[in-house]
Amino acid sequence: MELVVIRHGETQANAEGRYQGALDIGLNESGQRHIARLADEVAATQAPFDRLLASPLLRTRESAAILSRQLGLPVELVPAFRERDVGLFEGLTQVEARTRYPELWARNITRRWAESPPGGETIDEVIARVSQGLTELASTMHGERILLVAHGVVAKVIRAVTIAGFDDFFEWQLPNGGMLSVRLSLADGGPLRFSRPLDGCD
Repeated sequence: MELVVIRHGETQANAEGRYQGALDIGLNESGQRHIARLADEVAATQAPFDRLLASPLLRTRESAAILSRQLGLPVELVPAFRERDVGLFEGLTQVEARTRYPELWARNITRRWAESPPGGETIDEVIARVSQGLTELASTMHGERILLVAHGVVAKVIRAVTIAGFDDFFEWQLPNGGMLSVRLSLADGGPLRFSRPLDGCD
């Protein structure tokens, strides 16, 4: 099964460099235009897709709706692929987060595998959630092409557990409207090839 991941279009929070996480923010005008152009390109250059999936957050639903109109596919919402919740950092820029929560910032709290800002999810929890979603997809689909509209951290996890490993997990980033293609198979015990390192977080 081929899974093509598209990161949602730009939001105003993206444009301002803010943590979004679980905040339900829609696309800005630039994001809408970008996804509309991308939908035209996907329809013209990609082989047909069998299903169109999306995270349930507004920015991904809006992006998927634009793709749906062009591709003629209904949108299926999959909660497993929602963005990481970063708790009290949500809505803040990095400068604001560093200023308001200097101790957490000094600990590099958003980049720790088993810890998170208060009220948020750990990276380990996101890896487990997204991995379970991938396993469920692979167990029910055989040979189909699936388009998934998701988020930056979700794309990081999908890439890391399927094709790349975790060595560059914090450096690699899928841009808004960017695409990532991976193959999922239940051969050899499952679709996931890599586990995150056990020795520390930095």
